[in-house]
Amino acid sequence: MQETFEAWEGERRDLLTRRISDLGLSIRGTLVETLVAQLYEELAAVGVAFRPPVYLSDQWGCPDDTPLIGVPFYLADPRLSRIEEEEAVEVEGELDVMRYLRHEAGHALNYAYRLYDRADWRETFGPYSRPYRERFRVDPFSRAFVRHILGWYAQKHPDEDFAETFAVWLTPGSNWRERYAGWPALSKLEYMDRVMREVGSTVPAVLVPSPEDLPVESMHYTVEDHYRESESGMPLEDERHFDGDLRTIFAESDAGEERERADHFVRAHRREIVRRIAYWTGEGTAMVRRFVDLLADRAKELGLRVRDRESSTLIELTAFGTAVIMNYRYTDTLDAGPPEEAE
Repeated sequence: MQETFEAWEGERRDLLTRRISDLGLSIRGTLVETLVAQLYEELAAVGVAFRPPVYLSDQWGCPDDTPLIGVPFYLADPRLSRIEEEEAVEVEGELDVMRYLRHEAGHALNYAYRLYDRADWRETFGPYSRPYRERFRVDPFSRAFVRHILGWYAQKHPDEDFAETFAVWLTPGSNWRERYAGWPALSKLEYMDRVMREVGSTVPAVLVPSPEDLPVESMHYTVEDHYRESESGMPLEDERHFDGDLRTIFAESDAGEERERADHFVRAHRREIVRRIAYWTGEGTAMVRRFVDLLADRAKELGLRVRDRESSTLIELTAFGTAVIMNYRYTDTLDAGPPEEAE
């Protein structure tokens, strides 16, 4: 096992120093190719003729409102997927990849047919010109939006609302009529059903560029650069800001040597804590991971130890982290007071 670990660490260091453009990555022959084929089969099954081209990119998305689907490059190589999991805590499994492919296909269909220019589209989803903000206020109780990607993503922008609605409509076996019966969101799904029957078999109005125009070979930076560029400093003026909260959750050092060290506890459950907070807040795992690591560092500095049972400590720590990250989404800082009420 030690040899295996050391061999991986050596290979990992080598991969991090190599430029992505030099890795010879391709969708062909990978799981991504299989899942894209599944997406195309799903589109055919509902009578949609357009097949959004797919290419490897630095992240999920459709570039510059273009009907192309960018898929993260690390999904084309198991070794890079392992690095992604280590760096970002998790990597997309098959179900997640399909969820994102359906979502991005919704964007691609919207752009290909310029549906956002239609008056009935604006009446259903809102103005496409609305400012796009990375962090947005959500209403967890709203039934005007479908639930697909985590973090109530449909509430982010009318374009995301459309893409999420399309993804639910497209998903085989989603039973959307029954699932959303009585919800205002049902009218959006029924609109999607009508419009796709209307335009699905027609030729898109927008000229679709070839994905070869956006090759992964153009990513002339290292794998390590990719992760360092996605990092940003903690938006916190004083790293001691949460010391009082940590003392509430954990016990002081005089609680007894037999109790587990708090920093060991946080790091042992790091993946679970990060995933749960990211799930319920919609915040990216990178920021949540940095926040959780800060808590572990401060717990070590304070010499704290676990006070209660593992399960209750996990619940309290996750609830605390969720509250902090939700506040961050509204204020862009981790040490601000409660967000002001909307007018």
